[in-house]
Amino acid sequence: MTNSTSPAGSSPPRVERDSLGELKVPAAALYGIQTARAIQNFPVSGLRPMDAFVEAMVWIKRSAAQVHRETGRLEPALADAIVRSADEVLGGEHRDQFVVDPYQAGAGTSHNMNVNEVLANRANEILGGRRGEYRPVHPNDHVNMAQSTNDTIPTAIRLAMLARLPRLLDAMTLLARELQAKGSEFDGVMKSGRTHLQDATPIRLGQEFAAFGGTVERNGERLQQGSAWLQDLNIGGSAVGTGLNVEPVYPGRMVTELSKLTGLPLREGRDRVQLMQSMGDFAAVSGLLRSYAVDLGKIANDLRLLSSGPRTGLAEIRLPAVQPGSSIMPGKVNPVLAEMTNMVCFQVIGNDVTVASAAEAGQLELNVMMPVIAHNLLFSVEILTNATHLLAERCVAGIVADEEQCAYWLERSSAIVTALAPRIGYAEAAKLAQEAVRRNMTVRELVEEKGVLPKHELDAVLDLRAMTDLGVPGDAPES
Repeated sequence: MTNSTSPAGSSPPRVERDSLGELKVPAAALYGIQTARAIQNFPVSGLRPMDAFVEAMVWIKRSAAQVHRETGRLEPALADAIVRSADEVLGGEHRDQFVVDPYQAGAGTSHNMNVNEVLANRANEILGGRRGEYRPVHPNDHVNMAQSTNDTIPTAIRLAMLARLPRLLDAMTLLARELQAKGSEFDGVMKSGRTHLQDATPIRLGQEFAAFGGTVERNGERLQQGSAWLQDLNIGGSAVGTGLNVEPVYPGRMVTELSKLTGLPLREGRDRVQLMQSMGDFAAVSGLLRSYAVDLGKIANDLRLLSSGPRTGLAEIRLPAVQPGSSIMPGKVNPVLAEMTNMVCFQVIGNDVTVASAAEAGQLELNVMMPVIAHNLLFSVEILTNATHLLAERCVAGIVADEEQCAYWLERSSAIVTALAPRIGYAEAAKLAQEAVRRNMTVRELVEEKGVLPKHELDAVLDLRAMTDLGVPGDAPES
């Protein structure tokens, strides 16, 4: 097999021709002239297409070759060569040949042609031909048969997202499980609640962590439900969704073939024109990723706040020390996993703004902003998956509660007086809270000094554990 990764300068470039004229292409390149033009025209970010996007496009080309072989539209030898070249890419070969910047020609024509040219050139080599001659397999006539950029790109986005979302959902399940495990472990740890960053009524540390876990779990359920919209494919829509130059059996057979190849639950879209015009499904899923990022970022903030210190902050929990925290302050350890998570969440929120803006920017039968939609969606899934997994394994799993510190702050909370309000009234309870703060006393010390309630009744009312459960402390439980 010809090595597609040999240095471009090891032999003179070949000359290829298209409707705009001639252009030199590196001799070792599996891609062709249209990809080379894209490299010249779009040296924007230095980024390459996400692996998931490449794989999804190759799935489409492989499946199309199979379907056209079955219908007799494509010669078996050509179809088999395309399938074999696709399998090589899916097996990890030739990945360096997919080179078009995500910020490229509208709709994704350059990415589509990059895939078409790589598969065509490799198929021709398999059949004994040479790169750049496109005989007997042509990128447009054979690899792109019955396809358009306008139906393959949105189909590829759907396939890529459906293929990658399970990894994110698995990571979210892991994080939820670790948080809920800490909820059980810390269930007996009493601490001060805080609202507005001020003292609030008592809560158990376990309740806080169980709530974190429930938040992650709830986001996973929403994302699972929302991803079902991605199962509707508009493949076979061709240029504007009407299916010009597409055999009537092609769309259904493509869905069947893609389902078999990928193992994904897929459906033939009811209205291919609608699915081509609207990027609403992508915007909706992006919004769900943003919602998770918002909640995950808040959890990361809380972990940083609860672990602040160790001497001048809350210091109610200790995060695992994974690396030194300062180049100048010896012994300093920072909440780096939570900080990383915050940064990822900010990026995902920004990605969603891009997706929403791009989804709105379509005109009539097509949205030409699909490449940036694809990149931002898949980038969000990738970094959220990795951040979630790392936060779960390297941070949450090793969190330790500082029960003494939790008790220290709880004893000094003026909000404990809330439990007295049903007996002495809100106004009197407020006076006690203010006096306790002014005199630097605990609420218990103050009410004992003033003899507000008999001791046995006071002990029942100021039962801290009872304050963390439904009910009125000191009241007899209802039958």
